[in-house]
Amino acid sequence: MGLFKTVCMTLPVLLTSTGSEAKEDEHPGVRRPESRLMQNQQGEHLQLSSPLRSVLHHPAFAGFARMLLPWDDRAYDDSMPLHQMERLLPYHSHVHPAEAIAALNRLIDEVNHGKPVFYDFYSEAQKQAQPAKRNTGLFYFRGKPGAPFALIAPGGGFVYVGSLHEGFPYAMALNQAGYNAFVLKYRVGLGGTAATEDLAAALTYIIQNARQLGVSPEHYALWGSSAGARMVASIGSHGIAAFGGDTLPKPATVVMAYTGHTDHQAQEPPTFAVIGEQDGIASPATMARRVEQLRTAGTDVEFHSYPALGHGFGLGVGTSAEGWMQQAIQFWSQHIHSRPD
Repeated sequence: MGLFKTVCMTLPVLLTSTGSEAKEDEHPGVRRPESRLMQNQQGEHLQLSSPLRSVLHHPAFAGFARMLLPWDDRAYDDSMPLHQMERLLPYHSHVHPAEAIAALNRLIDEVNHGKPVFYDFYSEAQKQAQPAKRNTGLFYFRGKPGAPFALIAPGGGFVYVGSLHEGFPYAMALNQAGYNAFVLKYRVGLGGTAATEDLAAALTYIIQNARQLGVSPEHYALWGSSAGARMVASIGSHGIAAFGGDTLPKPATVVMAYTGHTDHQAQEPPTFAVIGEQDGIASPATMARRVEQLRTAGTDVEFHSYPALGHGFGLGVGTSAEGWMQQAIQFWSQHIHSRPD
């Protein structure tokens, strides 16, 4: 299996867990915000006009606020209004701040009701051994109790993680369909292999703790965009154990958005793929060739190529891709119901 393209940079340790920030709940990994929020000081909702500091210093996000934002290695202009968040996402297009803010407000509401929203899937010992693992975690968007889950890997060229654009809004759409959703914050600056190892570790954590998290471990789906699509496709092809996770079933469905990933195996999970016809980063022809190779091997694939659209369009609101998320959810749902229990 070929190596991923690696972009090298130094990752600082941005967050450490203190006694008030990293308390164990009914299962390992849960991280609750500081106690001041637990003392009935409700966190206020964010607005389009809110400055970025309102995210970085929001009481609901204490201990993990920077994990919500794309970059590990940059100082932010904390006076920047949230309606300008596209400035944080240079590889993405058609950024709709209102969608991201709605998702952040959903997390605030969850915390205000005493529900954890951020989980560490690496132990403190693992973080001490590899400090870059402190820049990882899972954001949990709850759907129906006991429903299957989706794990979402946003893109960002392995140099940042675009959860605001193609992580949290995806999770909200999945919740509306009743599914549980997790958004992965993975290590950046170390290339695709390290990021995919984080994906495998996160999957292992979710499945090991499925009962406590209130999700079904069966029929899960992996969703990825751009760099994240490479990650989820690699797990779909080679399995979780190939990247350091447990030996567990492959996903029921892989959803890939705008990637030039070419690797595949003889047996692949059902795959839903989308790309813009004018994508200048991920070649539409490369994605189409991989789709045809999967179909030739007998994989069920649904593929959409959208006119007048470039890279990193997220939900595609207001573009020719609008509605693709609902089609992908339907594709996954069909494969859940067609698989034996």
